[in-house]
Amino acid sequence: QLRLVESGGGLVQPGGSLRLSCAASGPSLADYAIAWFRQVPGEEREGVACVLSSGERTHFLDSAKGRFTISRDNARNTVFLQMNGLKPEDTAAYYCAAQLFSCTEYRSEYSNWGQGTQVTVSS
Repeated sequence: QLRLVESGGGLVQPGGSLRLSCAASGPSLADYAIAWFRQVPGEEREGVACVLSSGERTHFLDSAKGRFTISRDNARNTVFLQMNGLKPEDTAAYYCAAQLFSCTEYRSEYSNWGQGTQVTVSS
């Protein structure tokens, strides 16, 4: 069974950068579409970006376009989310998720989830 573990979260000042990692164990990540979601307590989990096994990317979050970049390294079984120009409103728990078919921002379509990593943007 595919297991996902996120890392790289933390406290950063506004305007700073973080790179989140989603490391997989079990089956190869190469066959999966991998997405990043984020969630603030009391709110719905929202899709941030997704990358297909081919490397093709989709960014779901308009507020993150131009600041966040998703990428993957199939050899390392890892997907990354590079976040630049962070803002306080980016504060959330960030999750990666996997599915075998296509990129979608609907969380119900993803069968595998990590436990999340907290990102806090504050001065």
